[in-house]
Amino acid sequence: MSGNSFGTLFCLTSFGESHGPAIGGVIDGCPPGLELSAADIQKDLDLRKPGTSRHVTQRQESDTVEILSGVFEGRTTGTSIGFIIRNEDARSKDYSAIADTFRPGHADYTYWQKYGIRDYKGGGRSSARETAIRVVAGAVARKWLREKFGIEIRGYVAQVGPLKLAFKSWDAVRQNPFFSPDPDSVAKLEEFLDQLRRDGDSVGARVNVVASGVPVGWGEPVYGRLDADIAFAMMGINAVKGVEIGAGFGAIEQRGSVHGDEMTPAGFLTNNSGGVLGGISTGQDVTVSIALKPTSSIRLPRKSIDKAGQPVTVETKGRHDPCVGLRASPICEAMLACVLMDHALRHRAQCGDVVTATPKIRQK
Repeated sequence: MSGNSFGTLFCLTSFGESHGPAIGGVIDGCPPGLELSAADIQKDLDLRKPGTSRHVTQRQESDTVEILSGVFEGRTTGTSIGFIIRNEDARSKDYSAIADTFRPGHADYTYWQKYGIRDYKGGGRSSARETAIRVVAGAVARKWLREKFGIEIRGYVAQVGPLKLAFKSWDAVRQNPFFSPDPDSVAKLEEFLDQLRRDGDSVGARVNVVASGVPVGWGEPVYGRLDADIAFAMMGINAVKGVEIGAGFGAIEQRGSVHGDEMTPAGFLTNNSGGVLGGISTGQDVTVSIALKPTSSIRLPRKSIDKAGQPVTVETKGRHDPCVGLRASPICEAMLACVLMDHALRHRAQCGDVVTATPKIRQK
């Protein structure tokens, strides 16, 4: 299977299945000398891992990362960083009933038609469990970006089904199981998710991610545009069906006199561009929003077919998130960190010594 590697200079290759012995990856391109330990990575993994509240899948995984190579005496060596995360709570028997059928909304049918063989246990390679590998790479990238440029990358859940969450405080985001920036929304979200689980159904979500402190000049002007690479990375996350940079689809209703971000010596007056113009970072916050579809694994009976093409009714058993977006914020942050680090290294390689006399401005 091709398509398991991501990035140009900062690269991640992942391996493993949801119900295999372990999942893992190899990070290539991390510069030497970065102080790095498993603890630096674990704090990000703990935000994504399952079983953290009653509102997500109850699969119990510690998601403990083991660094196998590329770190010596607490610092990166510049060689490949190999790591694994062992699977501890797989229940393969939960999936025996779907071995010969295809779950609606899942990759079962497309994997079978493409490869002629599929690991049906927990979705195999198409499982969202693979995203833990991205969080590991993102933690490495995040640490390097923070130390070299002071970049901060933060995300939050902006909408769960029909419930839109007002942004009130970054401090609130990590204080509730929904990654909500509005502490007053928690009770309503709990009630909504509890009812959704009783109904055996699911909903989608919107997640917003912001990278502050990104310097001006990162990204390529045609192929390899920063916003295009961000969109590519976000669309590669399980269940993502839409990506917006800056104003996104809201730009359709804006006039040019509104959308174009005016500049003053003190800075940009607005940020409809999302921090990217012509594929190159402006120095403003890079803002990204993604739409995640409802979880496809639900208890309700659904029409499908079996391997022989005959009609069947599928009722998915096992442990599943009623809303996959609730654990998506750390994953989106990780993918944005990986893209930004990749472009930081690419910019350094070609244009690292470019200096202009024009002052650099940011958001006013």
